Amino acid sequence: MPLQTVSTQRLYRQIADQLAELIRSGEFQPGDRLPSERDLAQQLGVSRASVREALIALEIDGLIDIRVGSGVYVTAPRAVVANSVLVAEPGPFEVLAARGLVEAEAAALAALNATPADHARIRETLALMRAEFDASASALDGDALFHVRIAEASSNGALAHLVKTLWDFRQSAMFRKLDQHFDVPARHAAAIDEHLAVIEAIERRDADAARAAMLRHLDNVKSALERNLELPPAAGAADGAAVYS
Repeated sequence: MPLQTVSTQRLYRQIADQLAELIRSGEFQPGDRLPSERDLAQQLGVSRASVREALIALEIDGLIDIRVGSGVYVTAPRAVVANSVLVAEPGPFEVLAARGLVEAEAAALAALNATPADHARIRETLALMRAEFDASASALDGDALFHVRIAEASSNGALAHLVKTLWDFRQSAMFRKLDQHFDVPARHAAAIDEHLAVIEAIERRDADAARAAMLRHLDNVKSALERNLELPPAAGAADGAAVYS
């Protein structure tokens, strides 16, 4: 039996390529509204998260326009080659799932192993985030430092390296585009409160509570990025800001 070609593309890119071909073939015309994420997920037999990643990739490729509160619309079709960076890059929801596995256990280990100096270093990141918010700047520096310092406090260098690597993906074009569409200022204060809950559990040396608090925080980030496209954005939505994670 002859060998079959093996696809190395990520699922979201396969979905994006199918939709792109329908656009280029005229199945969807410029100005047409695409089916809802729910309908696309059902027709393709995939998760809504994978569909959302595909739509974000198509928007970066220039084939669609995502309008939160309205839907997804086709722009003028053009001969677009898939963004080469996105072909190999894991999707944001893949990254969040991996972070849940890694960072929840890092928080639990930090609760067991962190020193008072580690506690102080982790708490410093909240002040940095607040200062960044007050300056109306992105607080991703403080956000990243929070998660990295917890991993460092776990006393496992491999975990710290993994968290830093996963956070590198946080700067990807797809994550930035998701932030642009789905961030709201209410997430800023919520993120600090969620970080504080993790820190307090670590300081109490309660590994189970630290693990649960980190998972709850990352679940809230995922929920923010999965908000229904057809729903209007919350009051005061901040274009181009970040869903703090």
